[in-house]
Amino acid sequence: MEAKTKNRDSWLTAAFSALAEGGVEQVRVELLAKKLKVTKGSFYWHFRDRTDLMNALLDGWKQGRIAAIKEQTRLDGREPAKQLHDLLALYSGNNPRGMAIELAVRDWARRAPEAEGVIAEVDGERLRCVADLFVALGLPPDQAFARAYLFYAFAFGQGLLARSAGADQAEAIKAICGTVLVPDKQTP
Repeated sequence: MEAKTKNRDSWLTAAFSALAEGGVEQVRVELLAKKLKVTKGSFYWHFRDRTDLMNALLDGWKQGRIAAIKEQTRLDGREPAKQLHDLLALYSGNNPRGMAIELAVRDWARRAPEAEGVIAEVDGERLRCVADLFVALGLPPDQAFARAYLFYAFAFGQGLLARSAGADQAEAIKAICGTVLVPDKQTP
């Protein structure tokens, strides 16, 4: 093995994979070095210690999620209802790695205040951006925020429940829930 063949992004990519595969406990320097086929010395070229890596993971996750939600909810000429339906489709799509990382970060946040703070920032931005789409549909701000809250409760919750229903049933449930969450016409 060579000591310095991987860059910082390679370590972070491997760490995100470990997070998705087994949670925060699997993000270990020795395991990552073995996966990357380098020595642990390579790690220390890019990070002070495991805490530095974990902070970089949290920051990367936060920046990625916030940038994504801003892009996905940007008022760009599409109808807000169409954007909301597209966003629901994206969250209910087949992205097991993304959902695994989301759940791992949320589990991590149950035990670590630094992760809890990052979750709060990301959730706050998600709720604000989606609430803005509901406001654009004509809902008052308090109802828009409540609808955004339900939107995310469904988006994340259905990913956990999908295995209990057959594929056809799960798709029908998603469609019905999408219609309930984002009706074609809003009435105040």
